[in-house]
Amino acid sequence: MESKAPSLAPGFTLFPTLKPPHQTLFFHQILVLILTFLAYASFHASRKPPSIVKSVLGPTVQTNSTSNDTGWAPFNGPEGTHRLGELDLSFLTSYAIGMYFAGHVGDRVDLRLFLVFGMMGSGLLTIIFGFGYWFDVHVFGYFIGVQIVCGVFQSIGWPCVVAVVGNWFGKEKRGLIMGVWTSHTSVGNIIGSVVASGVLEFGWGWSFFLPGLLVIVVGVLIFCFLVVSPDDLGFEMVATEKEIEMNVEGESSGTLEKVESDEAGLLENKDSDSTAAIGFLEAWKLPGVAPFAFCLFFSKLVAYTFLYWLPFYIRHTAVAGVHLSHKTAGILSTIFDIGGIFGGVLAGFVSDIIDARAVTSVTFLLLSIPSLILYRIYGSVSMITNLSLMFISGLLVNGPYSLITTAVAADLGTQDLIKGNSRALATVTAIIDGTGSVGAALGPLLAGYISTRGWNSVFFMLIFAIFLASLFLIRLAKTEIGRMVNEGIRLQSSVTAS
Repeated sequence: MESKAPSLAPGFTLFPTLKPPHQTLFFHQILVLILTFLAYASFHASRKPPSIVKSVLGPTVQTNSTSNDTGWAPFNGPEGTHRLGELDLSFLTSYAIGMYFAGHVGDRVDLRLFLVFGMMGSGLLTIIFGFGYWFDVHVFGYFIGVQIVCGVFQSIGWPCVVAVVGNWFGKEKRGLIMGVWTSHTSVGNIIGSVVASGVLEFGWGWSFFLPGLLVIVVGVLIFCFLVVSPDDLGFEMVATEKEIEMNVEGESSGTLEKVESDEAGLLENKDSDSTAAIGFLEAWKLPGVAPFAFCLFFSKLVAYTFLYWLPFYIRHTAVAGVHLSHKTAGILSTIFDIGGIFGGVLAGFVSDIIDARAVTSVTFLLLSIPSLILYRIYGSVSMITNLSLMFISGLLVNGPYSLITTAVAADLGTQDLIKGNSRALATVTAIIDGTGSVGAALGPLLAGYISTRGWNSVFFMLIFAIFLASLFLIRLAKTEIGRMVNEGIRLQSSVTAS
C-alpha cells in the first residue's frame, strides 16, 4: 500500500499567520504537544466513566447510611461483578486487537485525518453507551457491543499521537519531554473522574454523555490545527535528531550486517523509498521491541486494573471504619492518577539523566511492589494514610508504564537500524502498546472474578504481574549497567591521562 501524502490542516488556511516564516519551529513544536496532549487526554477522559459508574451499576454495598442503591440490570445480580469485568474485557480486547491494525494503517495514511476519525467514533460510541440509561436498556449484549466498537475507535489514538510527537522531537531530552507530555493519560483520567462523578447524581447516562462530547469537540480542534510532520510546513529537522542511537543487547557490526542482508529489508539503502512503511513482523524483530512489549503487557495489566476498579475498591473498602459515597470514591481515585503524573515525569527525567530506560523501568517496578503491599494493609487506617499510599502507588506503577509507551516506543521506532525508513514509528508504537493492551484487557477481567474471593487475592495478582514485568527487562538493564560502567571507566581513564 502506498503512503498517502498528508494534507495541511484547514486552520492554517483560515489563519495564515500560523505558517512559517511568521511562526518558528519551536512554536509549532509546542502547538503539537498541546494538541496531542488534549487529544489523548480526551480519549482517556472518555474511558473513565465505566469505572466511575461500576458502583452504581453493580451489586450494592452495605453501609451504615440509608441508601437507595438498586444497581442496574444486568449488572446488579450475583454475577454483577463478573459481568462488569467482562464489559471491561470486551472494550480492552477490541482495543488491543485494533491497536495492531491501527499502527499498521497509521504508517500509511494521513495521521491527522485518521486520528480525527478515531476521536469522532470514540465520542459517539461513548454517548451511545450513555443512551442505555435514558432508553432504559437492560440487554447485556447492547453494552458489550458498544464497548467492542468503541474499543476499535479508541485504538486509533495512541499510535497516531506518539507518531506525530516522534516526528517533531529528537532523542535529546525525549524522556523528560514525553514524561511531561504523557501526563495526558492521568490528566484525562482525572477529568473523566471528576466530570463523571460530578453528574452521577443526575443519572449515570450523563457520566458518559459529557466525556463523549468532549472527545468530539477536541477532535474538531485536531482536524483544524494539527500538523503531522515538520516537513508539511517546510521545516527541516536536524539529521542527528531523527537518527536515534540505541545500545540494546550490545549490538555489534555482525548484527548490523546480518540485518542488512535480511531479505525482509529492515534496513533501507540510499536508493530505497524512505517513506515506505515497515512490516509488522519486521518491526517485532527490531532490538528491544519484544522485551519492552511483554514488560508493558504486565505493567499495563496493573495500571488498567486500577483504572477500572479503584473507585469500586474505595467504595467497597471502609476507610477509618466509614464507607464512602459513589461520588467521593470516584473523586478520591484521582489521587492515584495525580501520582501517575509525577511518576511519568520523574521516570522520563531520570532515564534522560542516566540514559538507561530499562534500568529506570525496573527500579520503578520493583519499588511499586512494597508500595502496593503497604496500601492494601494500611490504606484503611485513615484518610491521610490512604491518600498518601495511593499517591505513591500511582507514581511508581504509572512511571514505567508512561516511559515505555512514549520515550521507549519513540526510541525503538526511530533507531539506527531503520534510519532509512521514516514510517515505522506508528507500527512499533502499536506493537508495544497493543501488547500492553492485551494485558490491560486481562487485568480488569481477572480483578472482577478474583475480587469475589477477597481483595487480598487481587493485590497478590497485581504484585505477581509487576514481578514478571521486571523480569523481561533484566537482560536489557544489565546491558545498560555494563555500558554505564564502561563509560565511567573510560571517563576516569581520560581524566587520569590528562
